[in-house]
Amino acid sequence: MKSTTIAKLGLIFAMLTNAHIAQSADQTNAPIQPAAADPYQWLEQVTDEKALDWVKQRNAITRAELEQQPDFFTLRTKLQAALDSKDKIPGINKMGEFYYNFWQDGDHQRGVWRRTTLEQYRTDNPVWETVLDLDALAKSEKENWVFKGSVCREPEFDRCLINLSRGGADAVVVREFDLASKQFVKNGFTLPEAKSSVNWRDKNSLFVATDFGKGSLTESGYPRIVKVWQRGKPLAKAAVLLTGEKTDISVSAYTSNHLGVRHELAERGVDFFHSEQYVIEHGKLVKLDVPGKAGVGFYGTQMLVTLREDWATKDGKYPSGSLIAIDFDAFKKGDRHFTTLFQPTERTSLAESVATKNFLLVQALDNVKSSLTEWKFADGKWTARLVNLPTIGSVGIAAVDDEHSDGYFLSYSDYLTPSTYMLAQAGNDQREVLKKAPSFFDASPYQVEQKQAASKDGVLIPYFIIHRKDMVLDGSNPTFLYGYGGFQISLTPAYSAGIGLGWLDKGGVYVVANIRGGGEFGPAWHEAALKEHRQVAYDDFAAVAQDLINTKVTSAKHLGMQGGSNGGLLAGVMLTQHPELFNAVISQVPLLDMQRFNKLLAGASWVGEYGNPDVPEEWAYIRKFSPYHNVHKEVAYPNVLFITSTRDDRVHPGHARKMAAKMLDQGHTNVRYYENTEGGHGGAANNAQRADMNALQYTFMWEMLQPTKSSDAVK
Repeated sequence: MKSTTIAKLGLIFAMLTNAHIAQSADQTNAPIQPAAADPYQWLEQVTDEKALDWVKQRNAITRAELEQQPDFFTLRTKLQAALDSKDKIPGINKMGEFYYNFWQDGDHQRGVWRRTTLEQYRTDNPVWETVLDLDALAKSEKENWVFKGSVCREPEFDRCLINLSRGGADAVVVREFDLASKQFVKNGFTLPEAKSSVNWRDKNSLFVATDFGKGSLTESGYPRIVKVWQRGKPLAKAAVLLTGEKTDISVSAYTSNHLGVRHELAERGVDFFHSEQYVIEHGKLVKLDVPGKAGVGFYGTQMLVTLREDWATKDGKYPSGSLIAIDFDAFKKGDRHFTTLFQPTERTSLAESVATKNFLLVQALDNVKSSLTEWKFADGKWTARLVNLPTIGSVGIAAVDDEHSDGYFLSYSDYLTPSTYMLAQAGNDQREVLKKAPSFFDASPYQVEQKQAASKDGVLIPYFIIHRKDMVLDGSNPTFLYGYGGFQISLTPAYSAGIGLGWLDKGGVYVVANIRGGGEFGPAWHEAALKEHRQVAYDDFAAVAQDLINTKVTSAKHLGMQGGSNGGLLAGVMLTQHPELFNAVISQVPLLDMQRFNKLLAGASWVGEYGNPDVPEEWAYIRKFSPYHNVHKEVAYPNVLFITSTRDDRVHPGHARKMAAKMLDQGHTNVRYYENTEGGHGGAANNAQRADMNALQYTFMWEMLQPTKSSDAVK
């Protein structure tokens, strides 16, 4: 079951945000067909000397302003100390007899992959065995390696495929690694830098989807061909398993193993939300009769289907957002009588499912708070038990060993409670606390509330607000509003040392808006903001902002907002559509030029979310929210900070560059810009960079919103 989960999550993550490095490299400085009379398109040439000179100049101006603020360096030091703290919880995963962890701190800036035993882990100071030292590797190879995870062979856990990124980009070099010798395998499986999907078939063969050369990528820049690669054979000679269309998103193949039942599977991502699922039997692909908007997994002899659209079969009807199960052999014979393991309501949604040996753990959100149900399959029937959770905040679950154990790691936290890491056992509510994260700020003065705001169409939008218990409702509280609203991604309560140290401790209020487009209430909540309906997500966010003003939590001159990636687009829309609501906006690694987003890096893969600007009817509604096309010289805008990364190969840094340059040329003097030269889409490659980037953002926001600032009313 574990390999299936890893492969599926990896594909979803890649489809969401990653860009293929081959396309990135090809597009970095290659001539790009211009949109009509765009004078800033030269800034799309990522490493062009002229463009980088512009970046350096803007960086210097922004740093000079923010670093002179009284507590910038103090805050940065505090943030890095929290990130580097040796008291953080080292999350672990069991592979064979050892428990593995990847760790970064002040002594290991790039990180160390290490392992220990459970007995050692239970102690206050576990003895760790280094498996791979990224700092040492980077130094010896003179490369800026960033660890991007591993894919290890199950259940033997003898070999892994290590993903190494240059500078934090999503594209990786793949190398085979021997866990016993703790060495890279000489003449082992290796792949050059690319955005690849690679999974073990057996010890001597892989499923590989990568850049095989001309014509092997989709228009989105992902692999459209997956092959079976035999050890010792040239990659070019690998046998083709599945070929998608150039207009597809991507293809992949992987294995599923649970309770001795093994399946080989392949998936063709037709567009962002539709796919074709195949099982590989006797070397041939057999298409599974499931909806195009559905995910497939396996639990022993049972096939699990996660629905993202309604499905009416000859034997029953199953609503979108459900998790259903059926005996796979019966399914292949035509049976469509599924057992429903989860069915959503208006305010509940499926979060994830995780298998132990004898249980399936199904986590759901109930009004954006976690719940957990155990399902057991025995004697041909499923039975359920509701798990008593220790929190109403965010919960994380991970099986210890789904072949041999019903143990699972249970972690939980909320906005004011640091994470607790426990060893739980399916079948009961007995738990062993393994680790507790330290408190990086005093939470006692604060409280968390969940409120609602009525959007423009009357739909109630929930939001969390964290504030001092003695907050005075006089409209003067500096308030930091955060949102995302896309790709069915949910924003759930979680502890953040940065928010505590960088905002709450200064006297600020922090707010998270659960707007449509996200996954808080399942597929319907997401689909309500797709394509031509996108505006509702922006109306939702504006409604939350207005509610904070109406209830006198804050006022426009003390209200700021931030979003990253799709949330960076949200920030750009708030900047251009609702300048009257905010005095500060941070748009991080954003999409902003929505006329060209589908031509830059992985942008074509997001057409299913936003629409296709090359289709006149769709550009007609996209243009209405495209920030780059709705910024005007005569409008007074909030103070704005654009942040991106030169090494971002997901969302092109040209979006932020062009928007900042355009606004500056229009005469908007309150525009700041900062671009980290490393870090990929996350913006930072190590803890020092993360602390620095966060310090810049919190300092900017506080400088604009603090009540004592004499110019705080100036837009």
